[in-house]
Amino acid sequence: MDINQQTRWLDTVKWDQNGLVPVIAQDESSNQVLMMAWMNREALMLTCTGGQAVYWSRSRQVLWRKGERSGNQQQVSEVRLDCDADVVLLKVKQIGGIACHTGRPHCFFRRYIKGNWITEDNMLKDPQELYGHE
Repeated sequence: MDINQQTRWLDTVKWDQNGLVPVIAQDESSNQVLMMAWMNREALMLTCTGGQAVYWSRSRQVLWRKGERSGNQQQVSEVRLDCDADVVLLKVKQIGGIACHTGRPHCFFRRYIKGNWITEDNMLKDPQELYGHE
């Protein structure tokens, strides 16, 4: 089988004008939404073939393997594509219990209540300890 046949499944995805697709990472056990990020074709292919979440950094314009610096990797158990083929869902096992660069278990730690954003989840680890610069 040639490389075009092996990667044809990537053509089903509706990539945006920048060649990206939004990705939601969800904890496989609790179903908690952990984070939202972006993938390009290479990131999705690496994620599906390697079993570890790989994303595309729009700010740095590079691939990043989740947890490559912090150690908080995401082992992927399932990859799904939504009905419009324009959003990917990853079911993951979050290694280390921290998915957010702020040191929290997930990125959705602020809740809207009566005109205010209230922080509901505390940091599990200081970002300085995770990254040394955040």
